[in-house]
Amino acid sequence: MKKIKILVSSCNCNQKFADLVEKVVKDNGIEAEVSKVSDMMEIMQYDVMSLPALVVDGKVVAKGTKNEAEILSLLK
Repeated sequence: MKKIKILVSSCNCNQKFADLVEKVVKDNGIEAEVSKVSDMMEIMQYDVMSLPALVVDGKVVAKGTKNEAEILSLLK
């Protein structure tokens, strides 16, 4: 099972990205534990300068918003 963390701020576009990631996981039957991280101290551990960001199994795989196809490609 994958561990997916969505690093977000309170910005509306970040929340939409998080919702899209959760939709892609659900719609494609991807076995994953998905969580949103908005704590800046935890986000800083990933050395990310722009949000949103996507972390899969402890590795940053994307920074900035992505579309549904790009997200699916990153999660497979």
